[in-house]
Amino acid sequence: MKYTPIRFALKPRSLALLMLCAMSGLTTLAIATPVRVGDFAASGEAVPAPWKVVQIDDRVPATRYRTFQWDGRAAVEATANASMALLARPLTVDLQATPVLCWLWRVDGVVQQADLTRKAGDDYAARVYVTFTVPPESLDLGLRMKLALGRSLYGALAPDAAVNYVWDNRQPVGTRAFNAYTDRAAMVVRRSGKEQVGRWVSERANVLADATQAFGALPFKASLLAVASDTDNTKEQARAGFAELHFVGADEPCQFAGQPP
Repeated sequence: MKYTPIRFALKPRSLALLMLCAMSGLTTLAIATPVRVGDFAASGEAVPAPWKVVQIDDRVPATRYRTFQWDGRAAVEATANASMALLARPLTVDLQATPVLCWLWRVDGVVQQADLTRKAGDDYAARVYVTFTVPPESLDLGLRMKLALGRSLYGALAPDAAVNYVWDNRQPVGTRAFNAYTDRAAMVVRRSGKEQVGRWVSERANVLADATQAFGALPFKASLLAVASDTDNTKEQARAGFAELHFVGADEPCQFAGQPP
């Protein structure tokens, strides 16, 4: 499988606006309000709405999810044992205003036999998954027919486009490739290997830029956010945690509670 590097630059603040603020004596600039989509208050083990477990194949055991305090952080835990299921929620995020997804995650170990270049190795200790819808008129006829066929087989879970941020076992951080099963899902390796296993780490990803680089300049609308730990292909075990998922503006900092790890 060919790995194609994807490069993008964050849009700088307008110099004219900075000059205007300085001349007018303003000390702050308008900041897009963070959109918090994954604060898992640990009031019990049940995962709060609108999050729900989505089992893609009922012949495969489902990954188990629960909320609890993990090293002082309110988090959701994913435990996979030769299993796969998403913990997902719908999204109504304005990607023009807040295109950057921030989150915390951790893993207890990597999936040893995983290999994102092969269907048999399409497993990850942790993944964060964003799907998008695109107006049909923006897609060519061949792609519309392909998507319709996919939905006839897999239902509404077959997206127009998706970006997966994964904690891999072997590929270098920054590796980008299409999923072994479908070229409508782009894979981005954010963490790799065992060096940071066993502790929380923070992430920041411009999902609109990543979708554009993978699929072209289209009017993307974010439709679903999911987290997962999956080991159904390799039959291994994995445990991961996710916390404080939120969207911010392209030039704005992530808004983690307290000091980020």
